[in-house]
Amino acid sequence: MDRTYRYKAKRFKLKTEHGRYIILGSIDGILAILGVVIGTSHVSSDPAIVMNAALGGAVALALTNGVGSYLAESAVEYGKLAELEKPLLRSLNSTILERNTKKKIWSDSFFHGGASFFGSLIPILPFLLLDEHMLEAAIICSISVLSILGMYSGKLAKQSMIKHSVRMVGLGILIVAAVTMLGLE
Repeated sequence: MDRTYRYKAKRFKLKTEHGRYIILGSIDGILAILGVVIGTSHVSSDPAIVMNAALGGAVALALTNGVGSYLAESAVEYGKLAELEKPLLRSLNSTILERNTKKKIWSDSFFHGGASFFGSLIPILPFLLLDEHMLEAAIICSISVLSILGMYSGKLAKQSMIKHSVRMVGLGILIVAAVTMLGLE
């Protein structure tokens, strides 16, 4: 195997750090937009209105999570660089360390914002694909994907995938119940 190919293969490997942002962003996207879908469905039975509200929320959530991650990661990662500079008595600007820091910040922001958007699509898809029972399908799809995310979380943690899945599903059901109760007249 040629050295260039191996380097590129390593470079594109999904890191555990990215898994954190995939889980976090997906949970945000699924549950926040499911809340929008449930809430909007309480005031309108028009699927176009539900989809427009949910898509607006999905875009806003993806952008705020991406930008929020960028700002938070920048603060933390540049703080780490500053700590490294102290004993070295020199700036690390324009070094490999700073370039790697910038890559990490952008990568984490991309994964968090992107996962938020793709997670947001889960509760929206039934309104695009079905003619009836859209809300029920959105809830079932969302809970199902949360179960898969829980298993992925368990795998990352090297713990019980079932326990993580049950926790994730429980969180989803709790939020569905809370949002549904808020919509009662």
